Amino acid sequence: MTDILQLLTQTPLDENTLRSQFAEMNEADIAEILEYLDDEQSIAAFRLLSDDLAADVFSYISPDKQQMLVEVLSDDEVEGIMEELPIDDMVDFIEDVPEDVGKYVLDQVSSEKSTMVDRLLDYPDDSAGSLMTTEIVELSLSMTVKDALETIRTSGVDKETIYTCYVIDEDRKLIGVITADTLVRAGLTQPIAGIMDTNVISANAADDQEELTNQFRKYDLIAMPVVNRGGQLVGIVTVDDILRVIAEETTEDVEKMVGIRNTTDEPYMRTGVLRHAKNRITWLLILMLTAAITGAIISTFEDSLAVLPVLVAFIPMLMGAGGNAGAQSTTVVIRGMALGEIVIKDVVQVIWRETRIAIVCGIVLGLANYARIWLMHDGDGTLALVVSLSLAITLVVAKSIGCTLPILAKKMRIDPATMAAPIITTIVDCTALIVFFSIARVAFNI
Repeated sequence: MTDILQLLTQTPLDENTLRSQFAEMNEADIAEILEYLDDEQSIAAFRLLSDDLAADVFSYISPDKQQMLVEVLSDDEVEGIMEELPIDDMVDFIEDVPEDVGKYVLDQVSSEKSTMVDRLLDYPDDSAGSLMTTEIVELSLSMTVKDALETIRTSGVDKETIYTCYVIDEDRKLIGVITADTLVRAGLTQPIAGIMDTNVISANAADDQEELTNQFRKYDLIAMPVVNRGGQLVGIVTVDDILRVIAEETTEDVEKMVGIRNTTDEPYMRTGVLRHAKNRITWLLILMLTAAITGAIISTFEDSLAVLPVLVAFIPMLMGAGGNAGAQSTTVVIRGMALGEIVIKDVVQVIWRETRIAIVCGIVLGLANYARIWLMHDGDGTLALVVSLSLAITLVVAKSIGCTLPILAKKMRIDPATMAAPIITTIVDCTALIVFFSIARVAFNI
């Protein structure tokens, strides 16, 4: 990459050398190089690519860089790229750019491709229909193996994949699937109806993309056909699209779990400071205000603290341990729900399992804490017992709350990730303080 970057910064550009080097590189690597360059250098480098390579590279670069290129390239250059660009990648691009840019791009392509893109844009966001491509190899039920191979040879060049082919009847209903491997091994005169697999795993165009990812994971697929309500084949979703969805869903969940909202697709270093602050400030404000609740609880027990000030030293430990325990349970449960391992009806089993886990953790941490306090506070067994018992109870409560809230959110049709660290930390902090001071009052008679 260093050699290419050096060539691109030279004046004048050694275009012949750059073209030959680009031709030998993977399109993803070329896209990575373009991201390092400023706009002027990116344009100069992009114009050295052939139409088909440019389209492949275009699919890998960031939406901002894509929009910049479309706005500065000539109409003919944009047309050449977009005609080579796969349908699903073109849909993704148009969804990411302003409406006027999308309209301009659609005006540059053939009416047939524009119509197909418009059709895909009509599907709901995050649905199988919005992810799929219509560039697929379709085989007729009446074909022989020879006919099928000829169809693949003549029409498969611009398809998303030719490894998996789909068999449809005269009404376009999906009735079978056959791989290129099966076709190559079969006799040329064999009818494909006799060797195709009729046990087809398919998705409906309206299915949610999260459910789609679960199906890909469950059946270990590289492509899945998409049908409409009438069972007619309308497209396929390939594993590269699913990997992108998984990355997006994971990022979204992680950001929600730490209280970041209005996330952006822009890279961290390209996102402005004010935009970062805007995405994070809401939960910080909420947590700051909810901290007043814990402050009020501490104020309620001021008399206890006045009699035994040493209790203050254990508040951070109890609140921190409870928050961490709750976050652990929440994370595990949210992951289990995302993978389909946990469903709403499992709530009682989940609570029982997490409670037992909390008891084990509470006993181990309580004993370790008891020994630490006993050694550091001149053998004060009562203080050690109060803190250790409070810690054990806090862990049980925290893990119970942590595993219950995501399932409750799912039941209420709220994203479980929103019930993560920010909310659980506040609830557990309050619970830990009440438990700690209540036990201390009884134990020390204050």
